[in-house]
Amino acid sequence: MNLSSLLTIPNAITLVRLGLLPFYVSLMADGRVVAGSFFLGALGFTDWIDGYIARRFNQVSEFGKIIDPVADRLVFFVGITTAMYFGFFPVWFGVVILIREVSIAVVMVGGTLLGMERFAVTRLGKWATFALLCAVPWITIGAAGGVWVAFEVLGWLVGIPGIIASYIAFFQYLPTVRANMSSKRRL
Repeated sequence: MNLSSLLTIPNAITLVRLGLLPFYVSLMADGRVVAGSFFLGALGFTDWIDGYIARRFNQVSEFGKIIDPVADRLVFFVGITTAMYFGFFPVWFGVVILIREVSIAVVMVGGTLLGMERFAVTRLGKWATFALLCAVPWITIGAAGGVWVAFEVLGWLVGIPGIIASYIAFFQYLPTVRANMSSKRRL
């Protein structure tokens, strides 16, 4: 991996996203659920931005293929666990999302350690991630009450299909992981 493949705009955006997670936690710890929810939504939106820039301007890198999904998982983990801890997000839904996130992380890391060749995320997997990156801050902001409850309704309308799609995508990845590990073992 050479330095020029690391120094790309998408990679910088991803690293900034990771670096700003503590600021989100501090907003939530201060009880600033509206500001925290908008900030978390902005962090989630950067996932789309860095991917668009990487593809549009031919800045896709091996480092980016690794760090971007890691950043996505960390945004979910930190975003959800923080909101649950401070009572702004339903624990049952957070646990359902986090179980899927832990499962996909274990499968992908385990597969990689066992020689799995990387493969592209499916369209369904991308859609599910996008839906959940929207749903989590929208449901969280509903804890502020008042007009913000409308966002919570939108969050549930996107979140329920998003979590279903994310589990379907996860189970669709399993044969691909197995096949990519098998092909590597035959070489």
